Parts: sequence; structure tokens; C-alpha cells
Amino acid sequence: MRVLVVFGTRPEAIKLIPVIQELKKHAPKVETVVCVTSQHREMLDQVLDIFSIKPDHDLDLMQKNQDLASLTATILDNLTGLIRKVQPDWVLVQGDTTTTFTAALAAYYCKVKVAHIEAGLRTGNKYSPFPEEINRCLTGRITDLHFPPTGVSRDNLLKEGIDPDSVWVTGNTVVDALQQIANRLAEENTYKKQFEFIEPDRKIILVTGHRRESFGSNLENICLALKKIAGENNSIQVIYPVHLNPSVWEPVHKILGESKHIHLIYPLDYLAFVYLMSISDLIITDSGGVQEEAPSLGKYVLITRNTTERPEGIEAGVAELVGADTGLIASASKRILNNNTLTPDEIRDKSPYGDGQASSRIVEVLLSGRCNEFM
Repeated sequence: MRVLVVFGTRPEAIKLIPVIQELKKHAPKVETVVCVTSQHREMLDQVLDIFSIKPDHDLDLMQKNQDLASLTATILDNLTGLIRKVQPDWVLVQGDTTTTFTAALAAYYCKVKVAHIEAGLRTGNKYSPFPEEINRCLTGRITDLHFPPTGVSRDNLLKEGIDPDSVWVTGNTVVDALQQIANRLAEENTYKKQFEFIEPDRKIILVTGHRRESFGSNLENICLALKKIAGENNSIQVIYPVHLNPSVWEPVHKILGESKHIHLIYPLDYLAFVYLMSISDLIITDSGGVQEEAPSLGKYVLITRNTTERPEGIEAGVAELVGADTGLIASASKRILNNNTLTPDEIRDKSPYGDGQASSRIVEVLLSGRCNEFM
């Protein structure tokens, strides 16, 4: 069996690398071919280096100021040629990026079967998240084997008429990756020096924000909330690795650049970011992946979006939607930091996203057509 694994961004890499590692355990029965589109060049390379993964094919398609239409066309053209050359039995994709959808479409054009990891997540709003919701839905129409992380995701697929025999609940592979990273961090002591600016007597709020729908007034409102939180509570510090996109970098620094106890830092590699998550007291984010990672590390999450394709964390009581409402973000932060009754261990136990065995389940299905599902 020849499996072509295709990805282009850091989140995809994090969630696919444990699967690649598992596939490689089955060589020579399974030939694993890794292709990156490099939709996100620098951040992708950081993850590849951390896990010592060397792609077999690097299409290096990232262009400055690329729009979605030109990116989609470029990936489709290049991947169609590569699939015809490699002639895989399966094309394996993850999540909801432009690379994910386009790789699935290229495989379909070449009449190659598609397996979709983290399938079935839905908000029901085609513009939120944009363009990820439609990327994921369209990938689902092409896919031959669906690997939803939870029962909720499985039910979404079944409601859309997907064949139940093609759907396997596996848990989320991000938990597999996190467990590897946590073990490495336990053996290292390098990050305390990198973050020596952190004040040990203050609680830590870790913030991420980069999604397109957050640009403009939403991002400004989120920043105003952070300014309010830090300004009203001397026991709190905010750490915000700021995305380099000017639509994020410029307003964040304009509003928060002079704020006391708010540390605006450059984007971090994955090891450093997991370390920061592990020592934080609260995480505020618009990221899909962080919604899964934080509870798995015992951290409560405030989601600065109006919708989420990951409602399981909310239902489990380890996350909540606060949108871009300045007052709601500030009041929820205060409540969680002062009155949260859940311990980190309890949050970890309530996390619905996996047990660290998702990758082995996925490979088991690819090899044998069956596995013990995660529920």
C-alpha cells in the first residue's frame, strides 16, 4: 500500500506527523510518501524540524500576498501532476485548509481514494470560519474514509448522508502529538530562560488571534478587552504571540503596545507554545487547534468567535464562546481566574478530544478496515 500524505500548514503538520510516524512503523508493508505544499512556509518548517520529518516532495508554493483563488489553482495544478507521478493507493489529508480541500480534489480527478482526518466538524455557517467551513464540507463529499475525532463530528457526517461504514471515530491526533511534546518538555529546561520576562507572582492569560473573521473591529474589541483585564487587575499578565500578518500585527501593537503587564511577542515554535500553554492559567483564542490542545493540557478556554465547529469542549464545561464582546471577554476572564471550580486535572479528564491513540486507530482502519472506536 502506498499512502501519500499531503499538508501545507503548521496545524496540519502537528496533527498528521503522529499518523506519519505510525504509518512508517508498518514499512515495507506500507510505503509512506510525504508531500508539503508549504502554504505556510516558516511555521511549517518549525514543526518538521521539531519532529525530524523530511518531506519526500516540497512544492514550495507559498507566494507573498497570495489570495485563495490563485493558491487553490496553484496547489491543484501541482498536486494533480504529483499524484499521477506517485500513483498512491490513498491520499491522506487533515482538517480544513485550502491544501486539504485541493489535495482531495486533485486525488478525485486522478481517481485515487481519499482519507480525511478530523472529518465532520461543522458550524453550519459557510462564512464562519472562512474559508475553512466550506473546505471541510467539500472535502467530505470527496472522501472515501472519514476519521471524525468525536461522536458529534460523526453525527454531522451521518446527517449529511455519508455511508456509516466509511466513518470511524478515532479521537483527535493533536492529543497524540501533545503527549509526545509533553514528554520532551519534561526532559528539557530551556524555556524558563526564554520566558524569563514572565512574572512568577502573576497569573498568566495566554492569547492567540489570527483568523480572517477576527480582522478589523472584532480584533480591536478583543484587544480592548485585554487592555481592560490587565489594567484592572494587578495580579494578571497577558502573553500574546502576535501573528505577523499586518492585519493582526498593526492593530494589536497600536492598542496594546504600551499596556502594562501585556507582553506582545513574536510567533513561537510549537515546543515553546506548548510550554506556554502548560504554565498558563487561562487561554483566550480564536484558534480551532488551541480549543482542543488547551483542555488536553488542563487549561480552560475562552473562544473569541461567534461560532465554533468544536462544540464538544463547551458541552464538557471546559470552554465557552465569548465572541468579540469586550465586556464579556473581560468578565468571563475575571470569573474564571477568580472562581473557576475546576482543577487542571478535572479539565484534562473532561477533555473530549482524545486519548493519544488516534493515529494507531487511523492506520488500523487503513490496513484492515476496522478498529476499536474512540467514544
